Amino acid sequence: MFSFTKMQATGNDFILINYLENKLEYSYKLLAQFLCDRHYGVGADGILIIEKSDVADFKMRIFNQDGSEAEMCGNGIRCFAKYVFEKELINKEIFSIETLAGIKLVELEVEGETVTNVEINMGTPMFELENIPVIYLENNYKGKIYIENMEIYPVSMGNPHAVCFVENLEDLDIEKYGKLIEDYKYFPNKTNVEFAKIIDEDHIKVRVWERGVGETLSCGTGACAVSVISNKYKSMKNNINIELLGGTLKTNYNESIKLKGPAEIVFEGKIMI
Repeated sequence: MFSFTKMQATGNDFILINYLENKLEYSYKLLAQFLCDRHYGVGADGILIIEKSDVADFKMRIFNQDGSEAEMCGNGIRCFAKYVFEKELINKEIFSIETLAGIKLVELEVEGETVTNVEINMGTPMFELENIPVIYLENNYKGKIYIENMEIYPVSMGNPHAVCFVENLEDLDIEKYGKLIEDYKYFPNKTNVEFAKIIDEDHIKVRVWERGVGETLSCGTGACAVSVISNKYKSMKNNINIELLGGTLKTNYNESIKLKGPAEIVFEGKIMI
């Protein structure tokens, strides 16, 4: 039996497990598949593992519902940051977290002893095909690729993303097109997919299909991907509100991109496995 904390950030939910002191002898892949099951486990989009780091204040590892390990998660890292501060594992409001996508700097907004918002410096997006990665051999590549007549803008936020602009989000068959793009041959590591509708110059609505999970209420790195692609190719502002099914995230893009939003503890418990 071990303890866990269930958290959510704009509807993207996670199970946090503290392995700073005691490391359980479980396969993280199998643990994620069991705990994330919404019928037989706790239920979540992924699990977050808190570990010690030699290069930052903490190390975060994230595993999706299907057991695959993700490089980075913008919503997950906000949950992570709130947890370590409110559990008094750190007493600084600015600190660093090691991820597979590099070291991320977080800054907390605190009222009393409660973290109300978390801002993450998500780093510099990568547009080079080999860095996303994307295998696309057409000579006329100009920032977008085509999948069954859909314009797709690939970008890496430390993990791969594919942004597609649409006119009708509500009637979109996201399971059909999300799965198609996620598994498409151009993406050797698969990809997260964002379907975006521009409302005005600083407001975009987005639905997210996450690699290894399916449709989720929110995705932090996905919000960043939409923001940078919209700024680069659609003449949008540097500051954009990204409206997702689970809530709105604020982004600021100027070479690197910052992501700001809330996170909440849902409940705590113990489970026998």
